[in-house]
Amino acid sequence: MTQYTEILYKEDGPIGTITLNRPHDGNMFTETMCHEIRDCINEIRRETRTRVIVITGAGDKFFCTGGRKDGMQDTTLYAGVLPTLEMYESIDRLQKPVIASVNGFAVGGGNVLQVVCDLTIAKESAVFRQVGPMVGSFDAGYGTWYLEDLVGKKRAKDIWYRNPKITAREAVEMGLINKVVPDDQLAVATREYALEVAERGAFALASLKSAFNARHGGVSGLSRMAHDLLLRGYLETEEHEELATAFAERRKPDSARFGR
Repeated sequence: MTQYTEILYKEDGPIGTITLNRPHDGNMFTETMCHEIRDCINEIRRETRTRVIVITGAGDKFFCTGGRKDGMQDTTLYAGVLPTLEMYESIDRLQKPVIASVNGFAVGGGNVLQVVCDLTIAKESAVFRQVGPMVGSFDAGYGTWYLEDLVGKKRAKDIWYRNPKITAREAVEMGLINKVVPDDQLAVATREYALEVAERGAFALASLKSAFNARHGGVSGLSRMAHDLLLRGYLETEEHEELATAFAERRKPDSARFGR
């Protein structure tokens, strides 16, 4: 794998773990970190060693507390926008389940990051919060639609309009996350959780993830279902084999072999 400067990546059997590695600054996103996460996930997409990916934060206080634009161009054009969408989209497109292991504060873009992940496990002292309107920001996309899917429209609006601090226990009760464990058990519990998922059929999990995401993906979501999953199954059928062979042999296909 590529060497990175603001994230760490390691593999443990079928589990790949991406660690946001800026604990001195709340593991906040930078332009570099966003691109490194995107690039790392794109490399993961092309290998078959791993079955499930974990995203966590370095240290024991912060999962991720948002993003910084330090060093970026001072422009209102795209070059001046923190590329968080590229990171979220790469998680969404990855054919493997992604688990957020929340080891501390998940605030702003950090909470959106765990929302975008397929599953979330958190330590008991973790805190979740959206602070956009308090600091002159907002996430009107993944941070709203996906949050509504998890907790419902009224509660999602409350989270964005009032910006309350949400404990891990409250988060699991409202459906924001899946599981809470004692602080000192997070690493072990995350590994057990990931291994349980990794034991399931990889093709079935990829199909399910695409199905869940297709509703919000529009033509992209539908195309991914067809191209990545359904088409792969079709290429194994007699129909495909007969059509491809007949075309290569410049003859009419035997339609009796279709649909079997």
